[in-house]
Amino acid sequence: MSARRWVSNAARAYDRIRPPAPGVVVLIYHRVGGGTASAVDLPVDEFDAQMTMLASTSTVLTLDEAVTALADGQQPAGVVITFDDGTADFTANAVPVLQRHNLPATLYAATGFIDQRLPMPWGAPSATWDQLRIAAASGLITIGSHTRDHLLLDHATSDEVEEQLDESIASITREIGTPPQHFAYPKAVRGNKLADTAVRRRFASAALAGNRANRPGDDLYRLARTPVHSGDTPELFAAKVGGGLRLEGVLRDMVTRGRALVRQR
Repeated sequence: MSARRWVSNAARAYDRIRPPAPGVVVLIYHRVGGGTASAVDLPVDEFDAQMTMLASTSTVLTLDEAVTALADGQQPAGVVITFDDGTADFTANAVPVLQRHNLPATLYAATGFIDQRLPMPWGAPSATWDQLRIAAASGLITIGSHTRDHLLLDHATSDEVEEQLDESIASITREIGTPPQHFAYPKAVRGNKLADTAVRRRFASAALAGNRANRPGDDLYRLARTPVHSGDTPELFAAKVGGGLRLEGVLRDMVTRGRALVRQR
């Protein structure tokens, strides 16, 4: 049994003992139909099947709707669809599926690569601003910030934080026509105190990871998001949509913190 399968089975067993509480589940996607073996690169038909399930069984909220409701102390039970980075397959493959099912989504864009028409750090081609403008004009796609250079903000200086956030905001405002209201930390690595303060001044929310539902009273600048992986069975996907597999999120957070400690040495 693979390590990933073992963790998923353990997480589902934990959910049976302690069922997840209702709330807003925010899903993380990265790539759709990119043609790679990456665990975060879903085949188009698999993504389409998941969107079909959401359209028929779930209340899919915009991120604005979810954040506003949570800030007002409401407890909506729903799902938010988010994407990270801004690769070309988002506009080529994911957006048409979302439009076919009339489902809203937020893209957290790493704007520097899009501005310069450069591939993302791992080699994936970036979308163009023309493509993202067309997607946003549909009324279904919201563009948020993912920094300029996909820089981790856990050890960034004040100048680096300001540059990464402000240049990202400027690009989105210039190209899309409205300033971004939402932010996602690259690789779901929490920023340092300087970054946390700067993000709170500029945005209405900030996202990390967490594999759990978000509830009233939660910190909107620590939004939990649940990653979706290639090969997730319909049962696993349904568990994630229901706010489950929380143990998987705990283990992932431990690994992320361990890597951060290694970088400090």
